[in-house]
Amino acid sequence: MGFPRRHASSGPSAVTPAFLCFLCRTVVSQNLVTDDVAVVEGETAIISCRVKNNDDSVIQLLNPNRQTIYFRDMRPLKDGRFQLVNFSDNELRVSLSNVSLSDEGRYVCQLYTDPPQEAYADITVLIPPGNPVIEAKDEVLSEGNETEMTCTAMSSKPAATIRWMKGDKELSGKPKVELTYDKMYTVTSRVTFTVSKEDDGVPVTCIVDHPAVKDFRARKNLEVQCEYRIIDFPAIPPPGQANADSAVIDFTAVPLPQRVSWQKVDDDVPSHAVIIGGDLYIENLNKSYNGTYRCVASNPLGESFDDYVLYVYGKPPTLCSVYHTSTCCRDADTVPGAEPAAHDSRAGEGAPRTVDHAVIGGVVAVVVFAMLCLLIVLGRYFARHKGRGPENKGQIIHRRAARVQTAHNFSSVVETYESN
Repeated sequence: MGFPRRHASSGPSAVTPAFLCFLCRTVVSQNLVTDDVAVVEGETAIISCRVKNNDDSVIQLLNPNRQTIYFRDMRPLKDGRFQLVNFSDNELRVSLSNVSLSDEGRYVCQLYTDPPQEAYADITVLIPPGNPVIEAKDEVLSEGNETEMTCTAMSSKPAATIRWMKGDKELSGKPKVELTYDKMYTVTSRVTFTVSKEDDGVPVTCIVDHPAVKDFRARKNLEVQCEYRIIDFPAIPPPGQANADSAVIDFTAVPLPQRVSWQKVDDDVPSHAVIIGGDLYIENLNKSYNGTYRCVASNPLGESFDDYVLYVYGKPPTLCSVYHTSTCCRDADTVPGAEPAAHDSRAGEGAPRTVDHAVIGGVVAVVVFAMLCLLIVLGRYFARHKGRGPENKGQIIHRRAARVQTAHNFSSVVETYESN
């Protein structure tokens, strides 16, 4: 007697619903992710371990030495700088305060699954450089010379980059990077350029770029010296000072010379004259102070001079001001209206002579008086002969005969009187 054989179905109907549910759970994956962190030394770093589609698996965080920092929401590691920021089924977030260079490394986020999953967060500690320092080969430069400047950014991590600017123009430097014993970087950049007179006072800037700091700068202004040429302008007395009794000979220069002196050609400067800076002051003027005064300006590159003529006219003494200026490395003919002073030894000898205005006034008065007298005489003459018409020849002869008879009668009377 046999039993009927049962055949297992190999079709889809043989798969039970429970088995289908098991397949659903195993097919859905759990993704563990984290992020790298860059933090400045002394600040706080945040490490985040995130899980997608967690099935209640345990999350823990390990340090670079594989020591457990947090197991779920518990901290086995006795380092108070680690603090729990957030814990849930999908995230474990931990903060690390007061980060130092020793905290740098690879941290591990671990998820207890089968097999276990791991994700890695690299912490990079940034150390900003110290204040950049500029060193110049020459503190005072001469026009046309080449100079070299060095900028140094010390003790940074990673290495900094250095840029150069002269005014608003970028310069090309040559960097050099050195790794020190404490795993820090020192960067040195050198720049070489030629200076001109226009560079005087122009700032040269060293700009340090680093992930921890932005636009870190050091600046040094250029000091360029060049030969002085003094430019003399014509002497024009200033308005409102024609009756002053002092003279001021003013000297200006850009940049200011290191030494300015005054001399009087072929004579001595008046004993009471005062020199203040580049100005020569002379009070209580008289004609003996006429002459040529020489201003001498000098700097390490050499010296230059120019002469200024002082005129004193009559009494009361008047102010004679000589205005002039000087420019750096420019010729006199480049300044509009510039005219060098005459280099005569005594200005008084060539001074224009004054005219006697009283004599001129007297002559004019006499001429006017004579013209007035002439007008009066002519007026009286025309008034006496007004209304008389032309006379014929007979009338004229008769009038003359009457005048002769009158004269004869007068002579007879005189003779009779004398005979008596």
